[in-house]
Amino acid sequence: MTTATVPPPVEVARPRPPAPRTGRQKMNRTLKYALLLLFVFVVLIPAYVLFITSFKGPSDADPSTAWLLPTTWETAGWAKAWETLAPALGRTFAMVIPASIISAFLGSMNGFVLSRWRFPYANVVFTLILFGMFIPYQAVMIPLTQLMQGLGVPNGIPSLLVLHIVYGLPICTLIFRNYYESVPGELIEAARMDGAGLLRTYASVILPISTPGFVVVLIWQFTSAWNDYLFAAFFSSGSNGPVTIALSFLAGGQLTDYAASMAGALIASLPTLLVYIILGKYFVGGLMSGSVKG
Repeated sequence: MTTATVPPPVEVARPRPPAPRTGRQKMNRTLKYALLLLFVFVVLIPAYVLFITSFKGPSDADPSTAWLLPTTWETAGWAKAWETLAPALGRTFAMVIPASIISAFLGSMNGFVLSRWRFPYANVVFTLILFGMFIPYQAVMIPLTQLMQGLGVPNGIPSLLVLHIVYGLPICTLIFRNYYESVPGELIEAARMDGAGLLRTYASVILPISTPGFVVVLIWQFTSAWNDYLFAAFFSSGSNGPVTIALSFLAGGQLTDYAASMAGALIASLPTLLVYIILGKYFVGGLMSGSVKG
């Protein structure tokens, strides 16, 4: 009767403990964190001044004492700022959200066609679209005003909506074209083999994988349209304009209410800040997703 041989035990390699940091490595690490803290401090200085000034009273809110904490914390500036900006905030959302979504979808379709449909003079068309990015707004402001009046587009939110859609198309087209260049051609060929045309391929294959590109474009368009002042100054007024116009009226005048102005600046910047907080982690990933062709 034979006995089963027992295989020798297998020795498992133990992970080596990390090497202790040298004095130079510790110094580099400390220097790196010190520089990061310095940068954070510099970036947060304006926010600190805005915040503490917004809670100061009329006699306490003075540029010479901007660094000092309020002697008495008051909310009158916030109440005045909200009363002034609330109607403009609603109008700005009504302009920014449709402008961002429409320009994103049009840019997505342009980018798909220009990246996958090799029609004659496609590069010329793409160059002409990008040319709109390099035209200074100041150079075309008077012709744009005459064009809007000729088309009968009312001043205020309707004009700003059209302008932000049109002027957002070049950058949206560029981002989506670069993104779709990284999409494997096998997906497009498989859709064609199944009998899908150009629109069907875009709707069924390309659009579902375009989330990173849409995140980048929506953040970009939302921020650009929200912070715009030049178009708003030419095509709107205080009664029908966006929040940037209302903020300028709040800060204007001979006797500036610094507390209300600072509170208004914080209120006006809060939507874009929330957008970056919520979607910021997808922004860099969306930009990098089209940088390498798959």
